[in-house]
Formats: sequence, structure tokens, C-alpha cells
Amino acid sequence: MKLPVARKEIKNFQPYIPGKSIEEIKNKFSLKEIYKLASNENPLGCSKKVKKILNNLYKTFHRYPEGSSLILREKIAKKFRISKEEVIVGAGTDELIELVAKTYLKKEDNIVVSEHAFIRYKMAAQLMGCKIISVAMKNFLHDLISMGKKVNKRTKIVFIANPNNPTGTYNKEEELIWLLNYLRTKKFYPIVVVDEAYYEYAKSYKNYPDTLKLRKLYPNLLILRTFSKIYGLAGLRVGFGISRKEIISELDRVRAPFNVSVVSQHIANIVLDDKEHIEKSLNLVVKEKEFLYKNLDKLKINYIPSATNFILIDVSPYKGSYIFKQLLSRGIIVRAMDEYNFPKHIRVTIGTHKENLLFIKYFKEIIKKKGN
Repeated sequence: MKLPVARKEIKNFQPYIPGKSIEEIKNKFSLKEIYKLASNENPLGCSKKVKKILNNLYKTFHRYPEGSSLILREKIAKKFRISKEEVIVGAGTDELIELVAKTYLKKEDNIVVSEHAFIRYKMAAQLMGCKIISVAMKNFLHDLISMGKKVNKRTKIVFIANPNNPTGTYNKEEELIWLLNYLRTKKFYPIVVVDEAYYEYAKSYKNYPDTLKLRKLYPNLLILRTFSKIYGLAGLRVGFGISRKEIISELDRVRAPFNVSVVSQHIANIVLDDKEHIEKSLNLVVKEKEFLYKNLDKLKINYIPSATNFILIDVSPYKGSYIFKQLLSRGIIVRAMDEYNFPKHIRVTIGTHKENLLFIKYFKEIIKKKGN
């Protein structure tokens, strides 16, 4: 029997490699305690309010979820003072990134993206078989001027992670406005996706863009946010997009029905307004980030100041993969950055004080040992 041949774009398509799981490392190294600082999750977990509703949710498991996450969309719309037609909910922003690509990209099209941006943007374009125009960063920051000048009539999407993963840097409002105005003067109107996965950590930084305000002026703007980071729901996979209803309507046609589970919809709805948990989570990151900065400074280790809940650390002259493996054997999971073309870096999620103490302790031990 001759089987169908897969699309040629699939042949060289490399799947996304997630961070190592706690269970995997426990088994591999026979360790009792594992501390995961690899995937930019909230070390405090989710809100305590979640526990109160879990016992009753099992009664709904035999029913399909509401197809368009209507109640959650209405809650998001009310919070941000927009209409529910301007909101789409996905199984994490990963699904929404892929939805944008499936909706707008053909083989003859292209996307414009920063060289070291979140890797899922390039993967989405590769899946659709279109061209990727990658623009070099400037001082570990998206060069929006150069990105704008690379846009052409075949550009359908410009992806901007703000703040960016894995660098932790962010573009200021005036830079984003420049790009949007430049595209308008050139009469180019690609979808400009501003991925704000770390919005809650970055919004208080100086001149961080008010994208909700900007979307009223620029109809091609699509804002992505997530419940995976500060809300502590990474395991439930919930993200949302905000844009003009015309764009949301097109994405909605492509979105699979029942894409967000009953549990995910209910819990996301509960935690959206949990100011206490958000403030507690943010305060932890602010305090512990300074603790890590201070200790890295003492070790004379370079790092990029971050507007997020992680730090990109330069471990030169060592390879990031070496530091990663050494920490792994001690029960600390971080992330090597080879896939982002940062072979001498690791990315470390800001954990609890105990986790950060252990990271510094073992990191110091590793670099001193190799130095001998």
C-alpha cells in the first residue's frame, strides 16, 4: 500500500523542544528534589481561588466546552473595555500564532521577524512554506526601524515579542509607533502581531507601549496575551488575542471548535481579576530579580537586564549547554539557548528565594570547578 506523501514543508520541520520536565530529570538522575527554572512559569503557582471551583468542575467533564469561550471572552472584553467581537481565546498563544499563520500566509508570502525572537513565529511560517525575513537585533533589542524597512508587498505578518523571549528586553512606545506609521506611509498593511506574554511584568517599565490605545489608531495591530505566566496557568493552555473585529472574525473561521477546555475556560475566568495573586507574583519577581542581579554581579557574570520573569545570562567562556547539563545533574533545570543562536548563554526563570539560592550556589560551584 502506498501512503500519501506529506507536504514538503513538513520534511525539514523541527518540532518545538520544550524545557525538561521535573519527572524526567527525577528518573534520570535519581534525585528527590528538582527545581525547574527553565520555562518562565510562575513559581508561586496559580491563585488559591482556583481550588475552590475544582471540586465542582468534574460535573461538567462529559459536556463539550462552550465553543468560542464566550463567557471568558466577555470577561476579557469587559476588563479591557472592548467588545467581545474583538477578542479571541486560544489554547495558549502558541495556537493563536499558528492561527494567524494559517489564516494569512501563502507560499509566496513572507513574515518579518527579529533574529532572536520567540522561535514559534519562524516555526509558524515554516509550516506554511513561506519566506522568513530575519532582521538582526541591535543591543539585544528588536531593531524596529530595520524591520520596517524589510517589509514589502508580500509581507503578511510582522511579529514582535514585547518583551522578547529570550532576551527579556522591550521596545518603547515611540519605537512601535514609528514602525506602524512607517508602514502606513509606505501603504503596507501587514498584520503587526505584538506578543505581550510578559505584559504584567513589563507594563510599569518606562515608555512600555499602551497597545490597547494604539489598536484604535492602527487597524492592523493584533495583541497577544497569556494566562501561562503571571497567572500561573501554563498547564491549562489559555491565551487570548485582541484586535479589530474584522481580523478576529477571520481568525475565528480557522480556529478549531472547542479549542479551550471547560476547566481552562472556567479557571481563566476566575483568575483574570485576582489582583492579590498578581501583585504577590510580581513582587516576588522584582525582589528575587535584584537578588540574582546582585549575586551575578559579584561573580562578574554578564546578563541582560530583564523586564520579565527570566534573565538571559552570558556564561562565557563556557558553553550554555555545559552549564545546563551540570545544573541538571544537581536538580536545577534551566534552558540552554543554542536554538536561539546564543550558544554561550542560559535562560533562568526567576524562582522562589530557595530556588534562586540553590541556583546561585550550584552555578558558583560549577564555574569555580571548571576554572580549576
